[in-house]
Amino acid sequence: MPVARQLLKSRIASLPATRLFRNSQMGDHMTIIDKTGKRSRFPLAGAVLCLLMLAASFTAARADDYRLGVMDKLRIRVAEWRTAEGAVRDWSTVSGDYTVGASGTISMPFLGEIEASEKTTAEVSELVGSKMQQLFGLRDRPSASVELAQYRPIYLAGEVQTPGEYPFAPNLTVLKALSLGGGLRRAENGQRFARDLIQAEGDSSVYIAERSRLLVRRARLQAEIAEKSEIALPPTLKDAPNAAELMASEKALLLSRDKRLKLQLTALGELKTLLGSEIASLAKKSETQARQLTLVEADREKVYSLTEKGLAVSSRRLSIEQQVADLQAGLLDIDTATLKARQDVSKANQDEITLQNDWDAKLAEELQNTEQELDTLALKLGTSRDLMSEAMMQSAEAATMSRQTIINVKYTIVRDKDGSATEIDADEGTKVLPGDVVKVTAAVAMR
Repeated sequence: MPVARQLLKSRIASLPATRLFRNSQMGDHMTIIDKTGKRSRFPLAGAVLCLLMLAASFTAARADDYRLGVMDKLRIRVAEWRTAEGAVRDWSTVSGDYTVGASGTISMPFLGEIEASEKTTAEVSELVGSKMQQLFGLRDRPSASVELAQYRPIYLAGEVQTPGEYPFAPNLTVLKALSLGGGLRRAENGQRFARDLIQAEGDSSVYIAERSRLLVRRARLQAEIAEKSEIALPPTLKDAPNAAELMASEKALLLSRDKRLKLQLTALGELKTLLGSEIASLAKKSETQARQLTLVEADREKVYSLTEKGLAVSSRRLSIEQQVADLQAGLLDIDTATLKARQDVSKANQDEITLQNDWDAKLAEELQNTEQELDTLALKLGTSRDLMSEAMMQSAEAATMSRQTIINVKYTIVRDKDGSATEIDADEGTKVLPGDVVKVTAAVAMR
C-alpha cells in the first residue's frame, strides 16, 4: 500500500489550511484525526477514495459562483460509502465525461436528463447524489464529484485577424481574447490597401455627387406632384458647392415639362371648344332643315288632295315626294354629324383625363425610381466608406496618406443573459466569460 499512503499524504497536504488532518498507520487501516480531536478509522483504500472526493469538492467550491451553460464539459465521478460493509463502491457506470447540451441538460445512464444549465458544479453534485439514492433506494447517499473539465468556448468577430471560436481560460480579458485571434486585422500587402483607399475615396466622391443630383431631382418631382412652381432646396444640400447649379437645371426642366403639359391640355381644350361650336351649328342647321321639311310635307298634303281631284298632274306629286326625301336625308346626315362631333368631344375629354393620369403616374414612377436609386446609392456609399475604413486599418501607408482621419476601435461583448443576448460596452481590460462573443469594430473619423 505505499502508493496509496503516498497519494493520501499528498491529498491531505493539498487541502485548505482551515482543515487540519494527521494520520497514523495501523496495518491496512487509517485513523484520521481532525482539529477538534475527533477520530475516524477507515480502511486505507476507502480513506484514499473519500479524501480524493473531498479534495475535489474543495476544488468545485472555488467555482461555486460559476454557472454552467451549454457546451460546458463536466467530469463526474460517483462513489458510495457503504457503512454496513465498511467499503467503498465505485459507480463507474455512471461516472464519465458529459457535455451540457442545447437543452441545458446532461444525459447520464440510469438517471436520464439532469438539469445543469445555470447551476453550479456543487448543485449538480447534490442533484446527482440525491437522484441516485432515490432511484436505487440506497441507505447512504452516493458522493458525486463534479469537476469542470472544459469551459464553453468564446467567439471573436469583426475586425479580428482570425475570427472564430476559441477555448476559454480563467481570467481572460478582451485584450487576451483578441490576441487569441491574432490581434486586429492587418494587411499582407499595404500597397494594395493604399490603392484601395484611393479608389474608395474616388468612388465616394462620385457617389456623393450622384446623391446630390438625385436629391434635387426628388425635390423637383415632389414640387411637380404638388403642382408648385418652385423647388424647395433639400436641407442636406444647404452647404453643397454645386447646389445652385443643380437647382437651376432642375428648375429649367420643371418649367419645360410644365409648359409641355399645359400646351397639350390647351390643345385638347381648343379641340373641345371647336367641336362644341360644330355641334351648335349642326343643331341650328337641323332646326332649319326640320322647318323646311314641315313646310314641304304641308305642300305634299295639298298636292295629294289636288291630284285626287284631278287638278294636279302626277309629276308634281313625284317632285314633292323627292323634296321630302331629300330633306329627311339631310336631317339624317345632320344627326349623324352631330353624333360624330359628340363622340369626338367625349374622346377629347377622355384624352384630357388620360393625359393628366399618365402624367401623374409618370411623376409617381419617377419619384419611386429616384427613391430606389437613393437607397442603392446609400448602400454603395456605405460600402465605399467601409472599404476606406478597412484600407485605413490595414495599411500604414494608407493611414499616412490621409492625415485628416483617425481610427476608432470599439469593443463590445454580446452575452447571453436570462435567455436573451445583451450587448455590453467593453475595453481591453474587461473580463470575458465563457460563451461570450467579443465584437471588434473600427471606424474612420475626421480630425
